[in-house]
Parts: sequence; C-alpha cells; structure tokens
Amino acid sequence: MIPRILLTGATGFVGPRLLARLKTGSFAAAEYLVWDYRPDEPAGSAPSNIDICSAEAVSASVADFRPTHVVHLAAQSHVPTSFAKPELTWRINVIGSLNLFEAIRQYAPEAGVLYISTSEVYGRSFQAGTPLDENALLQPQNPYAASKAAADLMAGQYAAQGVRIVRLRPFNHIGPGQREDFVASAFAAQVARIEAGQQEPVIKVGNLDAQRDFLAVGDVVAAYCLALEKISSLPAGLVLNVCSGVPQKIEHLLKGFLTRSQCPITVETDPSRLRPSDIPLAVGNAEAARHYLGWQPQVSLDRILDEILDEWRMKVVSIP
Repeated sequence: MIPRILLTGATGFVGPRLLARLKTGSFAAAEYLVWDYRPDEPAGSAPSNIDICSAEAVSASVADFRPTHVVHLAAQSHVPTSFAKPELTWRINVIGSLNLFEAIRQYAPEAGVLYISTSEVYGRSFQAGTPLDENALLQPQNPYAASKAAADLMAGQYAAQGVRIVRLRPFNHIGPGQREDFVASAFAAQVARIEAGQQEPVIKVGNLDAQRDFLAVGDVVAAYCLALEKISSLPAGLVLNVCSGVPQKIEHLLKGFLTRSQCPITVETDPSRLRPSDIPLAVGNAEAARHYLGWQPQVSLDRILDEILDEWRMKVVSIP
C-alpha cells in the first residue's frame, strides 16, 4: 500500500523542512496532503486551506484522504502571543487537536499519528535543576505550554482508546528560517542589520542567564522522520523527549553571534523582552529517543549559529 501522509502546520518553521525530508527519504513514494491554513484566504478554497478549528472541515478532509500516517505540527507556538491571545491559543492547540484526533478515530483508525508536543509542558518541573525524562510532571507556566499540555494528555487518552499516537516533546530548536521573535533569530537579525548600517550598534536583549537545551532544526526533523518510519512498532501513547541533554546559556548564543560580528556591538537589556515566567534551567533526558529511535543530535551549535547569521545577512542585503 502506498502511504498517505497528512501533515498539519505545513507553513511553519519545521513543516517545510519535514515535508522535504520525507519526500526524499523513506516516504518518497507517498501521497501527501498538507494543511497550511491561511486566514486571509477563504477556508476550503484549496485542499490545503483547512481551518483546524473547524470540526466539519477537518472531518471532511480526513474522511476524503484517509491518511495512513499523520504528523500534527499545527499550533500557535509563540509564548508572548499566547499571553496576548489566550483564547486563540487554546482554540488552535486544544480544539484543533481534538478535531483532528476525533476525525482520525472515525475515518482513519489505523493511521499512525505523531503528535508534536513541546518541552514547555514541563514548566515548573525544570526547577529540579536536572535533565527531565518523560515521567516528569507537566507543570506548564504560560498559556501556550498549558494548551499544549492539555492536547498532549488528550493524545494519550486517544491512544488509550486505540488510536496509534506517539507524542514527541521537542526542546528549543533553532536554525535558518525561524521568525525573528525567537531568541537566536532575534540576535542574528540585529547583528546583520548593524553590520549593514541599518541599526545602531546596540543589541536589545532579555534574560541572558536562562539555560536552554538547544537543537538544530534539522536534528529535530530527523527525529520526526525516524518516529514516523517506526511508528507501527512503537507503543501507542509513547512519549519521547527530543533534546540534546546539554544546557546552553542564552548569553552563550549571544556571545557566539557577537564573536562572528564584523563590527563592535553594545548589549542593552530590554525589559519588554523579559518573560514573567522564565525558568532558570530547562534541559532534557533523551535516553528514550535513543532507545526507541536510535536518534541523537548531529549538528554542532557553532554550525547552527553560522547558518542562522549567514541567512540573516542575506536577508538584510536583499531588503530594499
């Protein structure tokens, strides 16, 4: 049987990379349906323009396509936006996921489903100060994390009902193409603009002491592909952290970009960039992912920083 793969959230940071890798790897011969809802276009105007918050639209699309594999990436994933628009965040992340899981249960009950959760669901559990494994309590501290935790638990409930769902909890992933409102891109964009004379030689920063478990987006995509390839043999409801196990200070990222800068730059703290719920240390344990997937990160942090800054330099030059 030719695999039929449904990918939600196809226009995000990860989606296009994942789709490209699937199409050139083990699923090169598969049929694909990607949902990349664009609110400025009429919902349903194209097969891909599915509003995940519409149960009717989601059910109709799943019933028509009958996927054998599903990767659920679609989410409102920006923490500051989740504080500004909590209702939107909960509708997309929880009601959207409910619509999808219910449609799969009804119309594609044999499908293997990857639910892409987040390390943010652990929240206050990170205060233990040690790498967390998948058994850590879910103690989210912002609307994005809480909504993803709710959907994560819901995915586990559907797995208990017989839907073949595997949950992946990726930690911070960075790389070219990420929006500027995420920390690595924010630093790189400012460095590139300063080098081009488009900004005063001052970088505005938030909390530099926080430590995070950073991964290259390509390594995260590789984990997703492996999980999808192996999903028929993975236990339903399985949870896997996707992480390096190595914490890096935000300050280390900044210094990496400053070292690469072609001109001197001053650093200033911007209170608007400080999150009220920041936690000092967030690092994970990836032993389960190594065991079940044979996965581990391959891309060095130095290479990631080079790629991000090079892309922003090209972007800045290309802007009139």
